[in-house]
Amino acid sequence: MEKSKKKKRKKEAAERGSAAADDVVDAAPGQEDRPDHEEPSAQEQTGRPEESAAPASKQEDEALEMRLLRLQADFDNYRKRMQRERGEWQRQAKEALLKDILPVLDHYELGLNTAVSQHVEQSVIDGFRMVYNQFDEALRKNQVTPIEAEGETFDHNLHEAITFVPSDEHPAQTVIAQTRRGYLYGDTLLRPAQVVVSSGPAESEAAESGAPMNEEEQER
Repeated sequence: MEKSKKKKRKKEAAERGSAAADDVVDAAPGQEDRPDHEEPSAQEQTGRPEESAAPASKQEDEALEMRLLRLQADFDNYRKRMQRERGEWQRQAKEALLKDILPVLDHYELGLNTAVSQHVEQSVIDGFRMVYNQFDEALRKNQVTPIEAEGETFDHNLHEAITFVPSDEHPAQTVIAQTRRGYLYGDTLLRPAQVVVSSGPAESEAAESGAPMNEEEQER
């Protein structure tokens, strides 16, 4: 009787051990909580992360690259604009200084001409002329050049006519004399030359104006 009970208990223990082994086999990794109809994911099939994030990452890189290019272009335009503005500021400041200096040079030139006309001692005149030449050379180094006006055709872009006078020696619209020297700063007019301009022979001027000539003018 006791032998029969022992055999029965051994059989039950063996059956319980077999059932536990079957449960371990059925509970494989990644499978214990999945319903029977659910297919395994791509990551579980291949063992690699899904590649759906790759296109999004590429688009972000392209967007960042385009933003960097725009920033570089904006900075380059800003740098060029600042260079232009800085050059313009320097030029305007230089022009203002030169315009203040030119009247001093005018008075110096007038004094030199007066000294020559008054027959001042030659050594004094030479000293004045040497300083004047140094002044003129310094202006030329800074791209400031005088405008040659006498004998030239009147140009309203370079000359400022203070009066027109009849002349038998000079054709109409010819500069007879210069009362104040003009200057160019590079290609820019720094100050126009003040000039006296010929209006042509007196007879032709009277004929053009339609004014009657008196007896003395007719005899001429």
